[in-house]
Amino acid sequence: MSTILHIDSSARPDSSDRSRHGSHTRRLTARFVARWRAARPRDEIRHRDVGQSPPSPVTGRWIQAAFTKPERREPWMTQVLSESDVLVDELLAADLIVTGVPMYNFNVPAQFKAYIDNIVRVGRTFGFDRARQGDPYWPLLAEHGKKLVILTSRGDYGYGKGERLEAMNHVEPSIRTAFGYIGITDVASVAIEYDEFADERLRASIARAELEVDALVDRLLAARPDMR
Repeated sequence: MSTILHIDSSARPDSSDRSRHGSHTRRLTARFVARWRAARPRDEIRHRDVGQSPPSPVTGRWIQAAFTKPERREPWMTQVLSESDVLVDELLAADLIVTGVPMYNFNVPAQFKAYIDNIVRVGRTFGFDRARQGDPYWPLLAEHGKKLVILTSRGDYGYGKGERLEAMNHVEPSIRTAFGYIGITDVASVAIEYDEFADERLRASIARAELEVDALVDRLLAARPDMR
C-alpha cells in the first residue's frame, strides 16, 4: 500500500466541472485521485485543503521555537510548532504528494506559501550545522523516494518553458525550489491555461490537461512497481 497526500490550495471551494466559478486545480486533483483510487483502491489518500483551512503563517515565535533544539524547547515552543508538526508528519508519511496550486498574481496562493513555510523545517525536513564543511544546509528527505505532482491553472497563456511569459511564472519554479531544498526532486506538472479568456481555448486546455493527468497517473503506476 502507498500513501497519497492530496493538497488543494485554491480559494475557490468548488470544482470547475461542477460550478461555473469553480476551481480548475480542484478539478484536476480530483481527477488524479479518482483515477488513482480506481487502480489502487487499498491505498491511503489523505486530503489537506489549505485553500479553505490555511495553515497559520510563520511568526517570530515560530522561528525562535523551530531553531531551538527540541530538548531545550519550552512548552510554549512545542505548542507554537504543533500545527507544523502535523503537516510535516503528513508529508513524511506520504509516498506521493499531489498538489493543486493555481497561479495568483504570478505566484502561488498565500495559503500554499504558508504551507511551504510550515513544512520546510530545520531538523525535520532539512538539516543545518554551522560547523559543517561546505554547505551548512542539507535535505533530509532526499533518500525517501517521494514524488511530487503539481497541478496548476493560469488566467493567461504561455507560461511554459521557452514560452512568452516563462519569466513571469513563479508557481512551478518556486514549488520545485522549496521541495527540492528538502530533498523532493522527482516532480511532474500539468497546467490549464486561458482561464481569463473563457472561450474555446480554455475548453481545449482543460481537455488537454485532463488527458495529461490521466497519462501521468498511468505512467506513475507503470514506472513504480511499489505503486501498482
